[in-house]
Amino acid sequence: MNRLPQVNYKTITQITGPLLFVEEVPNASYNELVQINLENGETRLGQVLETRRGMAVIQVFGSTTGMNTTETSVRFSGSTARIQVSDDMLGRVLNGFASPIDGGTPITGEKVDIVGNAINPYSREEPSEFIQTGISTIDGMNTLVRGQKLPLFSASGLPHNELAAQIAKQAKVVGKDESFAVVFGAMGITSEEANFFINQFTETGAISRAVMFLNISSDPSMERIILPRAALTAAEYLAYEKEMHILVILTDMTNYCEALREISSAREEVPGRRGYPGYMYTDLSTIYERAGKIKGKNGSITQIPILTMPGDDRTHPIPDLTGYITEGQIAMSRDLQRNGVYPPIDVLPSLSRLMNQGIGSGRTREDHRGVSDQLYSAYATGKDLRSLSAIVGEEALGKTDKLYLAFAESFEKRFVNQGKDEDRTIEQTLDLGWDLLSSLPEQEMKRVKKDHVAKYGKWKK
Repeated sequence: MNRLPQVNYKTITQITGPLLFVEEVPNASYNELVQINLENGETRLGQVLETRRGMAVIQVFGSTTGMNTTETSVRFSGSTARIQVSDDMLGRVLNGFASPIDGGTPITGEKVDIVGNAINPYSREEPSEFIQTGISTIDGMNTLVRGQKLPLFSASGLPHNELAAQIAKQAKVVGKDESFAVVFGAMGITSEEANFFINQFTETGAISRAVMFLNISSDPSMERIILPRAALTAAEYLAYEKEMHILVILTDMTNYCEALREISSAREEVPGRRGYPGYMYTDLSTIYERAGKIKGKNGSITQIPILTMPGDDRTHPIPDLTGYITEGQIAMSRDLQRNGVYPPIDVLPSLSRLMNQGIGSGRTREDHRGVSDQLYSAYATGKDLRSLSAIVGEEALGKTDKLYLAFAESFEKRFVNQGKDEDRTIEQTLDLGWDLLSSLPEQEMKRVKKDHVAKYGKWKK
């Protein structure tokens, strides 16, 4: 840039919420970092959100308390937000700006711009490798594939944090000795939740293969905008430079979108659906589309974004737009939670669009697709009959109908429900599926190949 970095601009015309409006800035750049100098000698950081006709709109990282239009000055750095990346990030706990908050030494290494780029579709490699999470409802029926982006749709009060921590601890690629790590990013969480995640990772030893980015609810909202990008920048470095396979877990994307709405409102932009900015779809895609595999690179990035649906509404803009961009969804259910089921994953509205590419002979097991389809069919039938029996009574049901009704109950208690430290292999999950299906008549197995029924079935011969 042509601007000398030592120039201080004292041309602030307006301070509105977290925003500063600075005039007579000839060449400010979008996303450029700035240093804000207060009258009492204190300094704060900010970032250029918008620039036009010599006017720069700056988002302050923190409070604007103590700032005024006459004595506060702004210094433009000439560079966008960057973080330092290296192998030393593994095992560390960082804030949204990638600065250590675990009491350890600062991260030293290569400085990388956090904005990043979506992967060129031509350069993308088709996902095809199964990731075992140890969760039967995911591995067996909504399989996660390396390079996929598979969101978790939850709601306030449901145990998505516990599930996120469990997946982070248990996720692995079966049968391969490869470098695998987790990048965990939490936005707008409470101090109690932050301590929970740190303790979970530390006590199990999972912290040694993880990088944690934590943003507390009292931290600046702008940090919530930066955190997922910083986390994905670290993931890209580990994946494409160090040839590691990275699982990125981001929670809670609803807090991210709320911060986006807050900043949009402060800028007095015309709101879109339910007050969220009209560009939220584009903004979310710049995060989600950074997952995948690149031809010629050994590393990969797989994403599990977690969001809590406001008002349990799946048509809300946040889950709605997320569903358009990502490759399926894992849905959590309040009814299952009320019945004491953990994790309360409802398999019927859940979907993994890339499941077929990661299962079958040579990847999981030859009977995987058929078992999954048969479990779906039987559970859906059982739930329909549960609703019917509530009206007409169980006595009005036929013999086979009663078997399906009992199957739905067993499916929830034995297949969906599992311990918070229970790590099931894919073989255990599929064998459990066959065990449950054996409570139904063999002639009802219409979605499983006959040779698989003969090989894996548990009906008495």
